[in-house]
Amino acid sequence: MARQALGKGLDALIKQTQEISQMTTQEATQSIPAEMSVTRISVNKIVPNRFQPRRVFNEEKLQELAQSIKEHGLTQPIVVVYDASLDKYEIVVGERRFRATQLAGLNEIDAIVHKHLGDQEMCALALIENIQREDLNPIETALGYRNLMSKFYITQTDLASYCGKSKAAISNALRLLELEPYIQEALQAGTISEGHGRALLMVADPMKRDELFKRMNNSKMSVRQAEEAARALMMPTKKTTQKTKSADVVSFENDLQAALGTKVEVKCGKNMKKGTLVIHYHSLDELDNIANRLKHKML
Repeated sequence: MARQALGKGLDALIKQTQEISQMTTQEATQSIPAEMSVTRISVNKIVPNRFQPRRVFNEEKLQELAQSIKEHGLTQPIVVVYDASLDKYEIVVGERRFRATQLAGLNEIDAIVHKHLGDQEMCALALIENIQREDLNPIETALGYRNLMSKFYITQTDLASYCGKSKAAISNALRLLELEPYIQEALQAGTISEGHGRALLMVADPMKRDELFKRMNNSKMSVRQAEEAARALMMPTKKTTQKTKSADVVSFENDLQAALGTKVEVKCGKNMKKGTLVIHYHSLDELDNIANRLKHKML
């Protein structure tokens, strides 16, 4: 059975959750919707969001927030949903506040309990809330996009609409996952920027890409300098000729990528009568999602 796309009410849910997550405990108590409640919960009864895209939490900033909580208390409650199977409350919004509360040594935390949230909404809220606050590094963002697309049958076009991004921005972010793991680690650490990552993607040869990556680090290249260096590495030599895809082939690739939510390559001869279609995937979930999309298109 094909996975269902996120409901049309997602935009309203995102807006509502963002609004309540910015309320003080007193404001929330007075004005939250009927499907929510405000309560104090033991920190031992709370678990992180399974779909949390953030992998890196700045320890120094967490310590600063913990100190503030010790002195002034937590002014904004976190948002959670109750998981009956675990008898725990899972964080929807506010994991950073929760971690800081733990560091502050407090045993309880104010929380807004969302009574009805499914996995789809949990995943979308965790990703979009972080993206809109620009809390994620480029790889965390890309992994969040891929997770949402592969698990919940969402196209790049849908995702762009949900996140308030262009489809090109979604596509460019996802392409960063094609880079070698050590380059992705540099992006996560902030050693290089997303712009540097896109410049590296211009270089198809892994050895030349590694060479450029080392030059970036050694000489502290700007993004523009990195792009110029990448173009220089791509220049054809006298012994080789560079094949350029026609506009029709590029358009066909783009349409398929939008439909399947992943990178697609068309390799063909000049007349396009014969060739190879390559569909990339990065996990079994993503492969399953692609298969579902293809089945859906054939029905």
